Amino acid sequence: QLQLVESGGGSVQAGGSLRLSCAGSGYRYTYGVNYIGWFRQAPGKEREGVTAIYTGDSTTYYADSVKGRFTISQDNAKNTVYLQMNSLKPEDTAMYYCAAAGPSQRVGNVFRPSSYNYWGQGTQVTVSS
Repeated sequence: QLQLVESGGGSVQAGGSLRLSCAGSGYRYTYGVNYIGWFRQAPGKEREGVTAIYTGDSTTYYADSVKGRFTISQDNAKNTVYLQMNSLKPEDTAMYYCAAAGPSQRVGNVFRPSSYNYWGQGTQVTVSS
């Protein structure tokens, strides 16, 4: 069973930056994960897809709300996917989750939670104005 562990959350002021990490030992070569995505969920709101990366060639996908501010990347040697978040806004405040889609998943939409079958426990990001 693939275990995903997020880290790097915290509290920052608007305009600040954070880098989240999602570590998953063997995610690409042992578990055959094709996509890793970052999702966020604010209290009372649905979980929304923020960004995703295709592990094969590092093609990236971004929601309009974060395009130009967030960057997803992967380090295969460290089995880690990163989410660099710049120019943070109060509306970015949420619990952030990373998720992985194994080879059995049909990923029609990288921003849909049902496309992923492995989830981390989440890390909290709070942005104050």
